[in-house]
Amino acid sequence: MFYGCLADTVVMLHFCFVLFAIFGGLLAFGWRRIVWVHVPVFIWAGLIEFGQWICPLTYLENWLREQGGEAAYTEGFVAHYIFPILYPIGLTPKNGALLGTLVFALNIAIYALLYRKWRKKPVEPNEPRDKQQTTNGHE
Repeated sequence: MFYGCLADTVVMLHFCFVLFAIFGGLLAFGWRRIVWVHVPVFIWAGLIEFGQWICPLTYLENWLREQGGEAAYTEGFVAHYIFPILYPIGLTPKNGALLGTLVFALNIAIYALLYRKWRKKPVEPNEPRDKQQTTNGHE
């Protein structure tokens, strides 16, 4: 039972990882430093889908289930937990590439919006809006 609980905890962490990989860029609108964590996460998640690899967290979960006497599964986390919800037919290389493309495209769009937001630095209240203008519009 102990190993089963640990395996279930890994599943929850894995699910949070997937959600963070997909939507974590949105957190950067309020917390800029999250970018340093999120970019490697979404790149890793996209590469796992493109390469049809199995995430190390899946191996950990399977090992914990086996230690607890439960059956491990042979496919990856997404194929085992997410695809039955999204695609009842199962994981194919084409579907994996589609998911990887969606992860990259969504995050590139989010970071493009963030770049535009961060590029437009607000003018400080005590700074002139134009370099030629000093105080009250007079030079």
